[in-house]
Amino acid sequence: TEGLWWAPGDRRVAVARVDESPVELVTRTSIGADKTTTVQQRYPAAGTANARVDLHLMNPDGSNSVKADLGADPDIYLARVDWLPNGEGLIVQRQSRDQSRVDFLHVDARTGVSAVLFSDTSESFVSLTDDLKPLKDGSLIFSSERSGYRHLYRWKAGRITPLTRGDWQVGEVVGIDEQAERLYFRSNRERSGEYQFYALDYQRSGAQPAMLTQPGANTAIEMDDSGRMAIVSRSAPNQPSQVYLANGRGQRLAWIDENRVEGAHPLAPYFAPVTPTYGRLTAADGKTQLDYRLIMPASSAAGARAPVLMTVYGGPQSQDVQTKFVSPLDRYLLQQGYALFQVANRGQAGRGVAFQRPSFKALGTVEVDDQLAALRWLRTQPQVDPARVSIYGWSYGGYMVLKLLEAAPGAFAAGIAGAPVTRWDLYDTHYTEQYLGNPRTNRVGYDRADALHDATKIRDPLLLLHGLSDDNVLFQNSTELMARLQEGRVPFETMLYPGRTHAISGPNVSVHVWQTILDFLGRRGIAPRSPAPPARS
Repeated sequence: TEGLWWAPGDRRVAVARVDESPVELVTRTSIGADKTTTVQQRYPAAGTANARVDLHLMNPDGSNSVKADLGADPDIYLARVDWLPNGEGLIVQRQSRDQSRVDFLHVDARTGVSAVLFSDTSESFVSLTDDLKPLKDGSLIFSSERSGYRHLYRWKAGRITPLTRGDWQVGEVVGIDEQAERLYFRSNRERSGEYQFYALDYQRSGAQPAMLTQPGANTAIEMDDSGRMAIVSRSAPNQPSQVYLANGRGQRLAWIDENRVEGAHPLAPYFAPVTPTYGRLTAADGKTQLDYRLIMPASSAAGARAPVLMTVYGGPQSQDVQTKFVSPLDRYLLQQGYALFQVANRGQAGRGVAFQRPSFKALGTVEVDDQLAALRWLRTQPQVDPARVSIYGWSYGGYMVLKLLEAAPGAFAAGIAGAPVTRWDLYDTHYTEQYLGNPRTNRVGYDRADALHDATKIRDPLLLLHGLSDDNVLFQNSTELMARLQEGRVPFETMLYPGRTHAISGPNVSVHVWQTILDFLGRRGIAPRSPAPPARS
């Protein structure tokens, strides 16, 4: 979303100039509580024209402006722009329209002349990151999935040297201390769903990463420009996010927010420890192991079987199962007597190219197969009621709910789909084409992926929710689904939210969303038979 980039010392500035005139105008209606507005929105739907982007380099007053040479093909993405430390040039990442290639261009800051230093290519897609770090010696630190896992590399004078290796992922580069020749990054090296803070001596041959934080929690890090101080945020299943200041050795220097749930903490009166079970089960292919999380309600009586709310997102570049704080909403559902279950299907991030590639140009296939394999496993667990497993998802998760109900009528007690994509031709170019390709060349994949073709196969109770001013997943996705269900005489329930966009938020409206969901499950006889009172510490 950036449009300008200042050079070191503010001597020059790079400015993106965007021409949106080629992008189709989409007319959508924004329905509020007190008025209805017709909005003309430029929306680049899959397979249609993108905006044209140029990069101009100039002095702060606009003088001495030159246009950077981004190549002969105008149908590209200006993906990333980074100034070199000396301010004499830039590294521009140019991504092809089909996203199978990212070229790293050196651009002269005075003339705009460019040259390709190296490229990252893939048989599927190249994921963009913010990991590129230009060093003062002219070398570049970057990450790539060229080995099959995202790892760190160093480019210097035309030579690329791997810095990390193994069957694990680098999450992101968070800082570099050039004086100490150390780089810092997040990684799930020890456990796929748990990210920790690591340091690596990048000049030392054969150096191994050193973990600077303790296992059992998920970590996010922000470092200063010198790479010597860090703000570390960590959360664990029974510990909301704690924030502290650390040095480059990972030592905690001071709490910024210890956030212990005790005393006057607002969660303390309602807080009771939960015990998630993390494990692996077998995917639909019979061999791949999938991460899952299962949490049972503390109120379950001996021998009693609890209803399950299975939550799903399932989309690419996400990772549904991670070691992190169990949210207040999840705790409320547990207190009501629901068991909670999630599984990270193939096609998701965090486990390498071979794990995420099966859904490429085939959205709504292997993800659905794996979720159904997980459902079959779940039903064999003695503590859950196999007849009362419901599924909930929002956005891509809402799409997954529809595809699951269509693929396996009768498998779920009910489904709740929030703001679902139902036809991928309606969604934007960059996201959709990255995973499905262009509809002009993969029409079969798009038709197979939509949630409309088999909508009349739905037999399980369905609740559909959508904001009437959604500018991300346009409300048309739901109206087309409603029409298809009505034409097929398929009963369903719906709740629409005037004036709300894609994320339906706000303290009262959020409560209403979940009241609606729980009332729906209760009327269907799926709710816990005797909800537990709120737990107190």
